[in-house]
Amino acid sequence: MTIAQASFDASTAADVRRGLTSRPKSLPPHLLYDAVGSELYEQITDLPEYYLTRAERAILGTHATDIVARAASSSPRPLGVVELGAGSASKTEVVLRAVLDRQPGCVYVAIDVSRVAIEGAKDRLAVELPRVRVRPLVMSHEQGISALRGTEGPHLVLFIGSSVGNFGDEDASALFRSVKDALGPETSLLLGTDLRKSPELLLSAYDDAAGVTAAFNKNLLSRINRELGGRFDLDRFRHVARWNERASRMEMHLESKDSHDVAIDALDVRVHFDAGETIHTESSIKYDLPRVERLLASGGFTLETTYFDEARTFAVHLARASAKAA
Repeated sequence: MTIAQASFDASTAADVRRGLTSRPKSLPPHLLYDAVGSELYEQITDLPEYYLTRAERAILGTHATDIVARAASSSPRPLGVVELGAGSASKTEVVLRAVLDRQPGCVYVAIDVSRVAIEGAKDRLAVELPRVRVRPLVMSHEQGISALRGTEGPHLVLFIGSSVGNFGDEDASALFRSVKDALGPETSLLLGTDLRKSPELLLSAYDDAAGVTAAFNKNLLSRINRELGGRFDLDRFRHVARWNERASRMEMHLESKDSHDVAIDALDVRVHFDAGETIHTESSIKYDLPRVERLLASGGFTLETTYFDEARTFAVHLARASAKAA
């Protein structure tokens, strides 16, 4: 899951039109994260079923000093930290503290399309870590990376929270290549990935007993109602979590309970739903280590080391920009 933007623009409104008039229907996962969705996501990370955040936080807490030492070791210049999809930056704070143990200060570039999330992180870090200079970039991953092109390294680029699982393999590798091309050879990448495990454990993580994930998913329809004049009746849809074994991913869907039409005034469209038809709202790939290594290699990075939580449910990988072209 990822933190995303606060309001629709012309491009994302076009995404809604295209996604809801296609078969099968789908919507980009970043649309889940308006202010309400972002708050619901923060609640999800504290749920007993949602092991991902706790596992990754434990890994960072145990290994942040080693991660930073490896990323900073090749250059006499201070290490800068860049984060894709920074959100609240709560786990990132562990890494930033380790950086400050090595050097007097740090520039932290927080890239996210949610202004509310980034401003909240900036305000909190100003109090808790005043030696960190936060540079917020309220834009997409690709735009943020482009804005940093040519910035002097070394850089530690964080792409944590299993956010890579929202990307297909080709798109993920293309994103890594853009990071390497923009920031150069003194770039390390810290990548968080959820691992393959029991489907029962995965299903409970994405369909919790308290119904918070269901509310998070259905809020996307509320957002379309609020911002695009949608006429969705949320009671006519149910949250569905599915394990797709062939694709090795968890999927979230919104399933129509009956056959009906929904008008979206700002788009001047009327969308028909058959009973049982779904909108695919998010995928989260679950990885094995060979797949991660292939992704990194095709993106121009060489895997240096992998850290696991105690139960080996989650992994954080540290990779370096490869000397040779990908």
